[in-house]
Amino acid sequence: MTRFLPRTAPPIRAGGLVAATALLLAAAPPTVASAAPTAAAPVVVLGGPAETALHPYAEGGDGPKRSTARITVTGADDTAYEGEFTVTFDLTGAAGIADVAFEPEAGIECAATAPGSATCTGHGISPGRSTVTDLLLTAAKGSEQGDTGTIRVTGEAEGTAFTPFTTEVTVGGPDLVMHRLPFDHEPVPGQKQQAPITFTNRGSRAADGVVLTLRHSRGLDIPQRYSNCAYTTDEAWTTARCTVEGAFEAGATYTLAAPLTLKTTDRAYRDIFGYGIHEAGAGAGTVRGATAARAARGPAGGSDDVLRAVPAPRPMAARALDLEPGDNEHEADFRTENTADFVAYGDTASGRAGATVTARLGFRNDGPAWIGHLRSGESVAAVDFTVPQGATVTSAPEGCRGVSAEGTALPTEWTGPAPRYVCPTPATVRDDGGLDLAFGLRIDKVLLGAVGRVVVRGPELRAAGLPFDPEPGNNTARVVLNGESGGPSPAPSDGPGDDASGTPGSATPTPTPGGAGTGAGGTVAPGAVQNTATGNGGSLAATGSPTAMAASGLAVTALTAGLVLFTAARRRRRAGGL
Repeated sequence: MTRFLPRTAPPIRAGGLVAATALLLAAAPPTVASAAPTAAAPVVVLGGPAETALHPYAEGGDGPKRSTARITVTGADDTAYEGEFTVTFDLTGAAGIADVAFEPEAGIECAATAPGSATCTGHGISPGRSTVTDLLLTAAKGSEQGDTGTIRVTGEAEGTAFTPFTTEVTVGGPDLVMHRLPFDHEPVPGQKQQAPITFTNRGSRAADGVVLTLRHSRGLDIPQRYSNCAYTTDEAWTTARCTVEGAFEAGATYTLAAPLTLKTTDRAYRDIFGYGIHEAGAGAGTVRGATAARAARGPAGGSDDVLRAVPAPRPMAARALDLEPGDNEHEADFRTENTADFVAYGDTASGRAGATVTARLGFRNDGPAWIGHLRSGESVAAVDFTVPQGATVTSAPEGCRGVSAEGTALPTEWTGPAPRYVCPTPATVRDDGGLDLAFGLRIDKVLLGAVGRVVVRGPELRAAGLPFDPEPGNNTARVVLNGESGGPSPAPSDGPGDDASGTPGSATPTPTPGGAGTGAGGTVAPGAVQNTATGNGGSLAATGSPTAMAASGLAVTALTAGLVLFTAARRRRRAGGL
């Protein structure tokens, strides 16, 4: 089978021998793809854009502009298909409207099999979504603006059922282009900048209403609120989707009646502002039409102001698709000189040998800035916990990985608990957030003042610093087991095992024979009760078992008996001396 690429083969014209192809397709026996998926067969889902707009056909020059529709296949989440598969394209529904060429993914070959039909074949379907081919679409010669057709996609593979897919192509449409705004990209906290949102329709048809999408990260704010905008906020982002009614003519440029204000807040550090424009009812992620936007107004108590743009003089009855959706949006990155104080905290706990306690540790961000790696998605920091001597980790938070005492990776064959754990943060840490962790620690041997070290540092040991943190002195704390005072121990002093790189060390504990709360010979008393850490540095006393309480009672009885014998002997001595 020859590889069918747009550079080496002519496009497949949907109009060739349409009637004959339709008859052949109708007479062909049904394939596995046309059958409804069975419960036993793994199901593979074909997908792509529901609609694609085509630039009107133009003679001369470089020829008609291409639009792209990516066709994907989504395999089962937990199963990979290892055999050969075939994806078939029925182009007869777009006859005379669209010419189609193929740009397949590596390892996949596409070719024409009949007029108005093509197939792509490949081997193996991985779990999740992957690309089969990009359809390179151009308006056919003789097509007219507003013409619409369909391309049907089916699939076939032995022992596997495919869910078919249909995409629609339309000639002509608006082309909304957002103008880039000239921001100061290194603002200071409190700075306000004007954002006169401006866009142009460079398409072949008017846009019937637009949706303006504004998205900014936590360190920025738009103080204005509008009744025709829907607002959502999550951990890192605030998004406003505003429906602006009217007809926006091809070739015309529009701007907001009043510019927006973009404010850099006191918590800004590394932030992003995104702004995009789509026709109402078109474009992924937008509010689907004016009705939907009216049903999701701004927050209660918000402004009654309406965000407006200059309307076109006449309405358009039909909606259309954007010809070049790639130029509808822009993003601006901001770098603000600011700081965030990451403060580590530890815990204290007490217990006899064999008891298990919970130590709560981590850090908080005292601000003023929030920290987010929005572009890379990498962790902001890591909590590095060295386990106290005489203790073993029985449970660690999800996402924490065990490392050697030096902080290096453990051998692949290592299966037991580790002497040290590294817990990465998410890609964002709010100015009022942090990372709270709970470790289960079994006290194998009671050592008075056994100290574990907690360090909040950079995500990589070789780059342990936090460049935004002005107070590195509070980046360390301690977890103390069976401390003499039982009070909080926020940070350890430099001692054995500490070095300038911030590598966690351990204080030398004092062993106690038999251990606190143990029976004769240091055996573990039965019925041990698990301790619970307070998480605020408070002391954690171990809860005694019935055996331990009985032992305490025997000790009191023995002490009382000794006092009685001592008093009687003293009286006898006095009597002998008289």
